[in-house]
Amino acid sequence: MNKTKPIYSIVIPCHNEDRNVVVIYNKLIKLFKESRISDFEIIFINDGSTDDTIHQIDTICTQDKRVKCLNLSRNFGHQAAITAGMDYASGDAIITMDCDMQDPPEVILEMIDKWKEGFQVVYARRKNRKDSFFKKHSAILYYKLLDKFSEVKIPRNVGDFRLVDRQVLEQLKGMKEQARYLRGMVAWLGFRYTFVDYDRPERIHGKTSYTLTKMMRLAMDGILNFSLFPLKVGLFLGMLSIIGGISFLFYMLGDTIIFHTEYQLYKWLAVIAVMFMGFQFMLMWILGEYVGRIYNESKGRPIYVVNEKTNF
Repeated sequence: MNKTKPIYSIVIPCHNEDRNVVVIYNKLIKLFKESRISDFEIIFINDGSTDDTIHQIDTICTQDKRVKCLNLSRNFGHQAAITAGMDYASGDAIITMDCDMQDPPEVILEMIDKWKEGFQVVYARRKNRKDSFFKKHSAILYYKLLDKFSEVKIPRNVGDFRLVDRQVLEQLKGMKEQARYLRGMVAWLGFRYTFVDYDRPERIHGKTSYTLTKMMRLAMDGILNFSLFPLKVGLFLGMLSIIGGISFLFYMLGDTIIFHTEYQLYKWLAVIAVMFMGFQFMLMWILGEYVGRIYNESKGRPIYVVNEKTNF
């Protein structure tokens, strides 16, 4: 690998980002020009946008052949779009980032410096994030749970703003699971990594495509793909119900024998039955999630479909 004059690939997934595409392109070009970095490519992935995103990208591609475009046939999701861009990247170092300018391009230079020091993965770690109260604190809780129960230690406070070495990318290409959680997949590979800290700014234009439903789906991918803890919940609840049932039985027997108390047991049993029916439904849902993922993986469908390619 030639690290004296490396090739950098910037992978940027886009979904309804027509107001941000030109902004981030100009920022990146200015950054590389000032840093005297000339050997690079910028790959935009249009992930089924319904606004003017693809036309904005096409215009840039016509003016600058270093800019490339993958136009997916429909919206496959953020993780699939990143995967598409990484699969087509030709660089020695691949940087993935969002199009909304919440991943500051200036941080890329620090990531490149860390890569040149020998780190194969460089995470951009958020020190502060200007998100809503709910999003900020739900993210904190989620990462704490994921760190506690995951079998792979996934770094906290990192998103998909990262740099990976070509060797890491080649290993990622061999991981074909449909329910993709790239943060966990990169961590699972175990390559040497480090962090670059930054303050996450507010979004400049438009609104995020990451709805609450999509965030919950991504969170589920992280938990279910990298932890078997949900399957163990049944054991804990089963032990709890057995111990509770035995304790309740001995209490009732003792109270009846010693104090001659009479109980209408059907009332208590009805309440307990309803409670544990709820637990059973929760466990059935968790098992259904795992079975559903096995079913989706068994289909062997592609992670994404490219409709058009530009400048490749």
